Amino acid sequence: MRGEGRPLRPKLPDWLKVRVRAGGGEGVAGILRDLRLNTVCSGALCPNIGECFCSGTATFLILGGSCTRNCRFCAIDHNPHPAPPEEDEPERLAEAAARLKLNYVVVTSVTRDDLPDGGASFFAAVIHALHRRLPEAGVEVLTPDFNGSGEAIAAVLAAGPTVFNHNVETVERLSNEIRTRATYRKSLEVLRFAAKAGNGIPVKSGIMLGLGETDDEVVETLKDLRRAGVSIVTIGQYLPPSADHWPLDRFVTPDEFARFGKIAEELGFSAVASSPLVRSSYHAGELQRKGEAGS
Repeated sequence: MRGEGRPLRPKLPDWLKVRVRAGGGEGVAGILRDLRLNTVCSGALCPNIGECFCSGTATFLILGGSCTRNCRFCAIDHNPHPAPPEEDEPERLAEAAARLKLNYVVVTSVTRDDLPDGGASFFAAVIHALHRRLPEAGVEVLTPDFNGSGEAIAAVLAAGPTVFNHNVETVERLSNEIRTRATYRKSLEVLRFAAKAGNGIPVKSGIMLGLGETDDEVVETLKDLRRAGVSIVTIGQYLPPSADHWPLDRFVTPDEFARFGKIAEELGFSAVASSPLVRSSYHAGELQRKGEAGS
């Protein structure tokens, strides 16, 4: 039996309990079904899915629903040989964004090491489709590392996203243990390249707490991100999707998150979101506007 003999996730503290909102989310789910689109909200078991769906928004997951990597913190399905990308997905995604009347669209993907460019040209196609359909809308992309390819990163940046996001995920000591193929230093290089080559496009990253990191390691990670040119940062609580995933070390308190958020602000990040329920794309448009005002 999967997870047999392994401890289940402890009972959630009050600050992590999300009140379920009745009604309102069916319209989003219906549009996604109609246009055959995936979301990271469902694929990654995001605790904020009810709030976002009821607010008429979602974070789109492109390039299929299966990942060629199998990171120990992630709930998305693993498949070393996923189906080929669907060429009409960018237009279907733009149609969904239009139906949802989005003014800020967040797009992420599974990692596709099977594709020559890691899916970078597909990200660019989605950005272009959204610009055509919703020219006034902001477009934030949360990309994989593209195996560190500067050419792939440049192709995404050339399409003109509003924000380029790539998550470092955790502190350097734990990175090789919980991530597959990705490394801490490679992620920093991706972020550094994007900051230098992006012609002013803000660069964003995020880390999870509760995997076994120390406070000093969190601060050093924030310093590394800032040195790499990251201007927007998210800090949230890790919640293991199952007993088969990386075990939870601890629940970080809201006061501790507030302290890390203050440290990040003191380090010079123009926008910081640090609290237990924060995720990479949570209130992304608000965070982008905050960063723009603070830059």
